[in-house]
Amino acid sequence: MAPSHAFRCCKRALNWTPVLFINLVIGWSYYAYVVELCVYTIPNDAERISYLVVFHLFFAMFIWSYWKTILSKPANPSVAFALPSADKELYEREQRAEVQQEILKRVARSLPVYTRTAGGAIRYCDFCQVIKPDRCHHCSTCEMCVLKMDHHCPWVNNCVGFSNYKFFVLFLTYAALYCVVICATVMQYFIKFWTKELHDTHAKFHILFLFFVAALFFISVMSLLGYHLWLVGKNRTTIEAFRAPVFPNGPDKNGFSLGFRRNVAEVFGDRAKDWIFPVFSSQGDGHSFVTRLVHIDPEQANSVLQQNGKIPSDGENSLGVEGDTEDSRKEKTDGDQTVVVMMDGKP
Repeated sequence: MAPSHAFRCCKRALNWTPVLFINLVIGWSYYAYVVELCVYTIPNDAERISYLVVFHLFFAMFIWSYWKTILSKPANPSVAFALPSADKELYEREQRAEVQQEILKRVARSLPVYTRTAGGAIRYCDFCQVIKPDRCHHCSTCEMCVLKMDHHCPWVNNCVGFSNYKFFVLFLTYAALYCVVICATVMQYFIKFWTKELHDTHAKFHILFLFFVAALFFISVMSLLGYHLWLVGKNRTTIEAFRAPVFPNGPDKNGFSLGFRRNVAEVFGDRAKDWIFPVFSSQGDGHSFVTRLVHIDPEQANSVLQQNGKIPSDGENSLGVEGDTEDSRKEKTDGDQTVVVMMDGKP
């Protein structure tokens, strides 16, 4: 039985509890630092102003990246990955799994889909009724298929995937730096209160607790940040780190790895000046990815996409098979050409 509307509303409201908790902690840390430390405790104006400037710089970047992660809608597959009405009717009417797979295979020939299930079948989502693009997975919490899904994060109440993975990594980075700034600037006053060098005031509790909380959050955030930086360098998602993607010639955990520099560029973009800001600069459209394991003839790939209406018929390959230009290169593995199919659209 489907859950009632009231139950679903309550569940969605409860999902915001971790986000509310984090924002309460952030709000208290702001008050403790700005008011209790800078206004009531630091006696020197120059020191107070310098602390406030540095603090607000990292605070702004932290909040910006955090809320960009929360508010970015997860990117889901385009209508091109839905079954045509005739094939959908045949698929739903057919009871035999092998015949259903034949229908999916026939449709998938016109799509840039190369990964398979563990059993070698075409990946199809019965809930969203779409053929899953490579690296796409269904999120039971968001109730949708998410492009390049990494995981569902309760602390942002959102799926982390193609549309906001860069924002998520920056959120962890600035959260760690925010904690470092707090610990580094609060430490001397923490020691003075701890050693009774400063008289007990109402600021003592806030400053002592602020240092402990910032240190604990720094340790926990750094472990998570280190893991995700490792994933970026390997061009893997959290799901792929635990379960290697399966290609027609078998599973390969490094199937999407293109070398460290290109792996980083796929998430953060080509221009280094965009890396530190939570603005979208990831490469591609989330529907297809360069992989060293897919080998098809470039002319055949262009022909397939033209028939499917994905690239112009005049042979332009600005969104088609990669060529030898700086932005579109041919990858070679064991003498074969690796191609990638790109589709229009941005999250």
